[in-house]
Amino acid sequence: MQSNNPVFRRSEEFNRTGAGAYQQFGEPQYGAQPGYPAPPTQVQQGRMTIDSVVQSTSITIGITVLAAAITWMVTPAISPETGIPSSVLAASVIGGGGAFLLSLVNSFKRVISPALVIAFAVAEGVALGALSELFNAVYGGGIVVQAVIGTFAAFGGTLAAYKFFDIQVGNKFRTFVIAAMFGMVALSLLEVVLGMFGDGLGLFDDGALGLVFAIAGLVLGIFMLILDFDFVEQGVANGLPERESWRASFGLLVSLVWIYTNLLRILAILQQD
Repeated sequence: MQSNNPVFRRSEEFNRTGAGAYQQFGEPQYGAQPGYPAPPTQVQQGRMTIDSVVQSTSITIGITVLAAAITWMVTPAISPETGIPSSVLAASVIGGGGAFLLSLVNSFKRVISPALVIAFAVAEGVALGALSELFNAVYGGGIVVQAVIGTFAAFGGTLAAYKFFDIQVGNKFRTFVIAAMFGMVALSLLEVVLGMFGDGLGLFDDGALGLVFAIAGLVLGIFMLILDFDFVEQGVANGLPERESWRASFGLLVSLVWIYTNLLRILAILQQD
């Protein structure tokens, strides 16, 4: 089954059909000469498992949280008197830009690189640390803690629904989610560019349009998690190489960050009302 998800599409293994495609993965291979079997030529390799996905995902999330916490602690505090320090803005721009570039590299790289996934987690953590500090200073009320709890609640609830209701992911659903994701990214970039000239669309404002856009982003993030769970399940069933656990952890991290940032915006807007 061919994937429409750019995170997984570059992996040939994810696009094989059925466990039979990997029935002999990791098993020794012998020479083809009749009567003269050669010794094994392929070294045993590990396969992707739920445990390996949990381990790699825990590492990437842990690194992201650590980078965010360090960024929050080392940057100057935001106050009405001093305004937003340049270091906070720099961390947000540099971290966000680096995370965006690394997300493109990881999404379209055929052979996944754990080092690049970890680098993405560091850059994302720096950006999230600065963004969270900014939201905490402007809106207060424990908004960051609420968003963190809400993100992991969304993760747990989506996973439970996926397993208990036996959600089946079809090609139309995949196409819709990926198209919506690219569409929302394009609109966000357009809003940033227009905002530089003081004439934005209002997608990031605290009004009704901003709230609708954030809620749509949250729902899309949950749909992205469903795609992630489906690909992990298919990957384990197909006996993918263990390194593909890092591709799965990258996809899950992208979805969790997507949910967290939209939750932050929803909570901020609701506090304004």
